Amino acid sequence: MNTNDNNKEIHDDTEIVKNCVFCKIIRNEIPAVKIYEDNETIAFLDISPNTRGHILIIPKSHHENIYGIPVESWCHMNITAQKIAIALKSSLSADGINIAMNNESAAHQLVFHAHIHVIPRYNDFEDKKYTYITGEMEDLAKEIKESI
Repeated sequence: MNTNDNNKEIHDDTEIVKNCVFCKIIRNEIPAVKIYEDNETIAFLDISPNTRGHILIIPKSHHENIYGIPVESWCHMNITAQKIAIALKSSLSADGINIAMNNESAAHQLVFHAHIHVIPRYNDFEDKKYTYITGEMEDLAKEIKESI
């Protein structure tokens, strides 16, 4: 099997989309706690969050990263990111918001489907991953959705 410069296996596009975890969320093949959805994007809670309320925004069409995403899709992702950032600031009383995108392995991209991280930040932040307790994600989603 061939690999590209990023040491990832090269497959045909059908195989990539078939196995992509975010494409599976789009197709409702695996669960996600969705916060927002429109014709172009889906926003859902990250299952390995940096902070409580860390949300991922993905385009509904598969693009590996910023280098290949059409500008219209990129712009729509950012429109969604702004809606989510405003909702997080309001609903969670966040002291700040990080908006980030990791592109390629060297930048710590773990899922090779373009996505934006919207991460609420707090003045009393501890530098460790946040862990949700059972049922917390669903309750949090309701709280955030009310602010969109």
